[in-house]
Amino acid sequence: MFKTISDPADCEVSSVIRFLNAKNVKPAEIHRQLVEIYGENVTTDGMVRKWVRQFNDGRTNVHDEARSGRLSVVNDGLVAIVNEKISENRRFTLRMLCDEFSQISKTVLHEIVTNLLNYRKLCSRWVPKMFMDVHRTKLLGSDLTFLTRYSEEDNEFLNKIVTGDETWVCHVTPESKEQSMEWRHSLSPTK
Repeated sequence: MFKTISDPADCEVSSVIRFLNAKNVKPAEIHRQLVEIYGENVTTDGMVRKWVRQFNDGRTNVHDEARSGRLSVVNDGLVAIVNEKISENRRFTLRMLCDEFSQISKTVLHEIVTNLLNYRKLCSRWVPKMFMDVHRTKLLGSDLTFLTRYSEEDNEFLNKIVTGDETWVCHVTPESKEQSMEWRHSLSPTK
């Protein structure tokens, strides 16, 4: 039984492929040995074959080549400007941001807002109702307190109680649930 190695570097795996290929080991056997030592998720059989083909064609570099790609439009200045716009109006929508920054795509703006600035959409009109054992215990304690005071003070105690339903009244009631949503930073205090 062999000792397994977790999280190998990419160049380590390609170096092993180059070494075993130099010893004329077949790609399927190279893949089997890699899985045996590095685990199931080390690489695919197709990638082993690709590396073997490249080494047979004369490649000597075991490092991945830098890939060319599209330059990112996201920079610190843009992130700061987007954050400033969000601070002006917490009830913004991505469409409103797209109107402000017409040269930037909606996807990039969403990435800036959610990933770089860590804002999450919060709807103030929806509250989860999770009735846990802790809540039941608190209710039972309150009920026992009420019963004890009622037995001591009788009807005088009942005259001091103000009852109400569970309706919360806002100063401004938005027309729809969607209009009440606003973006909050992950470190923002809760309402």
